[in-house]
Amino acid sequence: MSAGQGASLNGFRPFSSDSLWNKDVSGATVDPNSDAIINFIGSSVGMHADFGSGQYQGSNIGIPYSVVSGTQAPVGVSFTAYGSESDPGPMPVPGNAPIEGDPNPGSGDHHVLVLDNSNCFLYELFSAVPNGNGSWSAASAAVWDLLSDGNTQRPWTWTSADAAGLPIFPGLVRYDEVAAGQIPHAIRVTLQDSRAAVVLPATHWAANSTSANAPPMGMRMRLKANYNISGFSPQVQVILSAMKKYGLIMADNGSSMYISGVPDSRWNNDDLHDLGQVPASAFEVIKMDTVYTASSVPQGAAPGINSFTATPTSVSAGGNVTLSWDVGNAAYVIVSPQVGAVRGTSVTVQPGQTTTYKLYATNQYGRTTANVTVTVP
Repeated sequence: MSAGQGASLNGFRPFSSDSLWNKDVSGATVDPNSDAIINFIGSSVGMHADFGSGQYQGSNIGIPYSVVSGTQAPVGVSFTAYGSESDPGPMPVPGNAPIEGDPNPGSGDHHVLVLDNSNCFLYELFSAVPNGNGSWSAASAAVWDLLSDGNTQRPWTWTSADAAGLPIFPGLVRYDEVAAGQIPHAIRVTLQDSRAAVVLPATHWAANSTSANAPPMGMRMRLKANYNISGFSPQVQVILSAMKKYGLIMADNGSSMYISGVPDSRWNNDDLHDLGQVPASAFEVIKMDTVYTASSVPQGAAPGINSFTATPTSVSAGGNVTLSWDVGNAAYVIVSPQVGAVRGTSVTVQPGQTTTYKLYATNQYGRTTANVTVTVP
């Protein structure tokens, strides 16, 4: 991945080929309740590209992202709402990272998305505000291992920076992919109403309807194979082709049939506006084999931390200390402060003062923590 705001990923696709984001659903079975769900959404509701070039009411159109290198310093993140369900800092988020809605974010979602091209982690913040000293405040935040399958990485029922407990970035329509002629993944979509249920890869709901026909978070829709896309521009045909092959994944409550993408000056807004000609009735719901509700959420053991040690336990300011851990059944680990998300079983730190380090080990069933203190005389 190149570095910079809106940088090209140069063909890199987040998550493994086993990820549901990257699954070809062109031949998947249609859900028996598909027609009822589409009618509930509103069969005549047209699609809308919630991204483009330029600004709308003083804000850039879409959800921006930036790519940083491994030299980007990690900074602290303080939480204002969902800290107990968030991944802790530090995170390598630049103080000038683009915020959704810039330069006038107003009362929007204020998402901040940062990819680390050296370590292949994705960091996403919701309702993010820079603090001026390099740190950030956010309502919630999540770390995603871009080398994992990304399907059930975070704990069941936990939110992320998105209402469905999903990562945002993998579902964005990006200009670099469209220009290359292919979007090789599902696309994020919002719908007005949802029920208290999820379908993988979603793991969290934000229900605002009790109707049995209201979609669960994570529901996947596919543009019908016989829908004629030949009359659209080449750019839009690439987007619609992805909808036939990979589909749309519901990720949040919002305006119905709004698909998410990245702001870019190269978009042709008139072409994107033509997506409004595609009604919800042109889609079908992919068969939902397992719909999880409060009574059926999978249960299991949180990770086990067998040990978390520091060698040495006392060191002069700035001296090297090796933090080591033995963890079982963890999807990912985070060390705070100073380190952040990390792979492997050890990391070297240089504390400037007596510091208590905390290890967070997380899987789809929960989180386990352990502490170790390094003394700096």
